[in-house]
Amino acid sequence: MSPRIPRENHPVSRKLISSAALKVLYTLNEAGYQAYLVGGGVRDILAGLQPKDVDIATNAHPEQVKALFRSCRLVGRRFVIAHVRFGREVIEVTTFRGALTDSHERDETGRILSDNVYGDDIEADALRRDFTVNGLYYDISDFSILDYVGGVADLQQRTIRLIGDAELRYREDPVRMLRAVRIANKLGFEIAPKTREPIARLAALLNAVPPARLFDEVLKLLQSQQAVEN
Repeated sequence: MSPRIPRENHPVSRKLISSAALKVLYTLNEAGYQAYLVGGGVRDILAGLQPKDVDIATNAHPEQVKALFRSCRLVGRRFVIAHVRFGREVIEVTTFRGALTDSHERDETGRILSDNVYGDDIEADALRRDFTVNGLYYDISDFSILDYVGGVADLQQRTIRLIGDAELRYREDPVRMLRAVRIANKLGFEIAPKTREPIARLAALLNAVPPARLFDEVLKLLQSQQAVEN
């Protein structure tokens, strides 16, 4: 079955995407790179919400992205990301991630410490995303959506589900436990049983996460419209 969903079968439109994000997408495409809107932006539009976070996935490496945009700044150590600024708006551009290998540095709990292994394959990148609803790509070349992980079906079923083995994915990045709760609360979705079950057992892994990352995720959780209710 093709992962490509044609424009007539979904509601994602360029009219719903900021002009800054479109400029980044088209600039990367015109420079010969692949570039897709990915993650929360696609998810929220499909869920009927106004997208807030705009993320772009590309096969261009961070230094190649930086060469195309004067306002670009490279951030991150565990995985380098390009931030392209247009006024107050920041577009986050990530290079396709390569498949997990023994070359990825981990600590004793399984947490990935360094992830700067890039790939050229969008399908491999999709499998490295956290939740199926975040593994959807919008292609401005033909206005289709690419779904390699069953994200559209889970959106329709109002379900938050990790891609791959849940315990392994939480050990790779414990912040995903907080993110599962935040996204489920935001969308009013249920967390799939196999995605929910390890959270209580593995919650202590959050103690090893750098405080800045925890602060950022907790802040997003508390600032959501559903914070008081939940």
